[in-house]
Amino acid sequence: MFKNKTLLAVLSVIVLFAFLIFTTAINFYNTAVKYEEQVSGQWANVQSAYQRRADLIPNLVETVKGYAAHEKETLEAVIKARAEATQVKIDPANITPEQLQQFQKVQSGLAGVLKSLLVTVERYPDLKADKHFLELQSQLEGTENRIKVERDRYNKAVKEYNQFIRKFPNNFYAGIFGFDKKPYFQGEAGAEKAPEVKF
Repeated sequence: MFKNKTLLAVLSVIVLFAFLIFTTAINFYNTAVKYEEQVSGQWANVQSAYQRRADLIPNLVETVKGYAAHEKETLEAVIKARAEATQVKIDPANITPEQLQQFQKVQSGLAGVLKSLLVTVERYPDLKADKHFLELQSQLEGTENRIKVERDRYNKAVKEYNQFIRKFPNNFYAGIFGFDKKPYFQGEAGAEKAPEVKF
C-alpha cells in the first residue's frame, strides 16, 4: 500500500513537471512567433518606405531632365542606383547581418546619388521654382523621414524579439525551435562624425 502511494506520488510529480515544461514550451513558441511576426511586419514597412522613394525617382528624374538635359551622367547614375536598390530582396524570416548590410549599402548608394542630383539642381533656378519639382522634392524629404521612422521601429521590434529569445529559459527553447537573433539596422561607417562644412 505504501509503495503504491509513493509510486503514485512520484508519477504525479513527473506528470506535473512534464505538463509545466510542455506549457512553458507552448507559451514560449507562441510568444516568439508573435515577436517574429512583428519583426517581419516592421521589415515590410521598411521596404515599403524604401519602395516609395524608388517610386518617386522616375518622376524626379523626368522633371529634372526637362530642365537639365545635359546632366545626363548624373541622371543615369540615379536611374542605375534605383535599379540596384530595387533588386535587393530580403526574407525577413531569414534575414542575416550580411543581407541587411548589402541592403543598406545599395540604399545608401541611392541616397548618395539623389543628393548629387539635388546639388545639381542648384544650378537651375527655373527648375528650383518649378511646382512639380518642389512637390517631388517635398515628397522625397517626407519619404526620407518615413524611412528613418520605419527603420527605428524595425530596430525596436528586433530588440523586443532578441531580448525575448535570449532570456533564460527562453534561450533553451529558442535553440530547440530554431529562433535565431535578428540583425539591427546600424549607422553607416563614419556616420558618427559630423560632416565638415566649408564656405
